[in-house]
Amino acid sequence: MAVTQGHTISATKRFWNIINNGLLLLGIRNRLVRIGINVLPYYWVQEEYTPCNEPPIICNPEDFKVKYLTKEEVGLIASKVPKRLGNELIKGFKNGQLCVGLKNNNTIAAYTFIELNDFTYNKRLFKLKDNEAYLLNMWTFHEYRGKNLAPYLRYKSYQLLREKGKDVKYSITNYFNKSSIKFKRKLNSKHLTLYLSIVLFKKIHWNFKLKDYN
Repeated sequence: MAVTQGHTISATKRFWNIINNGLLLLGIRNRLVRIGINVLPYYWVQEEYTPCNEPPIICNPEDFKVKYLTKEEVGLIASKVPKRLGNELIKGFKNGQLCVGLKNNNTIAAYTFIELNDFTYNKRLFKLKDNEAYLLNMWTFHEYRGKNLAPYLRYKSYQLLREKGKDVKYSITNYFNKSSIKFKRKLNSKHLTLYLSIVLFKKIHWNFKLKDYN
C-alpha cells in the first residue's frame, strides 16, 4: 500500500499558490507562531447544515474507494506529511479518533479524521452529544489536488457517520484559510460562531467569542 508522493514545486509557484488561495495572512500568522505569538480567529462550523448532493470529482469515481484506515496506514500517511502534523495524527488515532481515507487503487489519495468524544481546541472545551461528530485534518496529497476530492471524501464520511447514528457534523476553520472555507461551502456548511484564541509563548492563553451567526 502506498501514499502518493507530491511533486517538488518551485518557491515561486508555492508563493503563487498561497496568494491564489488567500493564504498569505495565514502564512504570516504561521511565521508569528514560530516565535511564540499565536493569534487565531476561527469559525465553529456545522457541516452539511442542510442536505447536499454528492460532490462530483474530476475523474472516475469507480477508481476510488472510501475506507477506514488502519493503524499501519495512519502511520504511513503520518510519515508523508510535516512532522508536527504527523505526530498529531498518530496521537489522535491512539486516543480514539477515526481516520477515513480515499484510495486510488492501492494508493491513499486523501484522508480526514473524525473525533467522536469531547475535545479541547486551543484551551477551549467543545462537548459533543451522542449524535454529533467533529471532523478535522482534511488532507489531499499533491498529486491528487484539483480533482475535488476533499468535498467528495467529506461527503462520503457523512454517510459513514450516519451508520453510527451521527447526523450532526462540526469542524473548525481557520478564519484566514479561504480554501478550506470554499470546500466546506460546497457541502452546505454554515458558520455558527467566530472565536478568537491568543496564545503567547505557550504560557498565556485567552479565548474570546467574537460573534454568533445564529
